[in-house]
Amino acid sequence: MLNIVKITDYMSEDLICLDLTAKTKDEVLKELSTLMGKAPHIGTNSEVIYKALLEREKLGSTGIGKGVAIPHAKTDAVEQLTIAFGISREKLDFKSLDEEEVNLFFVFASPNKDSHIYLKVLARISRFIREEEFRNTLLSCKTEKEVIECIREKEGVTL
Repeated sequence: MLNIVKITDYMSEDLICLDLTAKTKDEVLKELSTLMGKAPHIGTNSEVIYKALLEREKLGSTGIGKGVAIPHAKTDAVEQLTIAFGISREKLDFKSLDEEEVNLFFVFASPNKDSHIYLKVLARISRFIREEEFRNTLLSCKTEKEVIECIREKEGVTL
């Protein structure tokens, strides 16, 4: 049996924001870190997550193109892989590889020991967001539950 890593296994509705208010790259990283702080196993470590995301961005932008960024970091400040999702209704300059502004954000933090799961999730999200229809469906979601269902449906179809 294949051991498929599912994005939705590491997400929850309370880790989704459909209307991010940040106007800059640093602000959105801060807002997403605060959002991740709602996870019980992160809590007060949201500042550590923010700093880890900033450090990762120094290596190169996680704005991967087509209006999507996947800020991510490995840190032992988290007990398990955690994924948050946000939409900015105003596109932000995220210094993306294709120089397009960004409005879809998948952000995740993982303990250093979980590198294999971290890499699988990163690859899976990267593969999904290549499809314009998937990106548009995410952008049209009206509720956090719809976001989870959209991703769950995609995961059920794509192995």
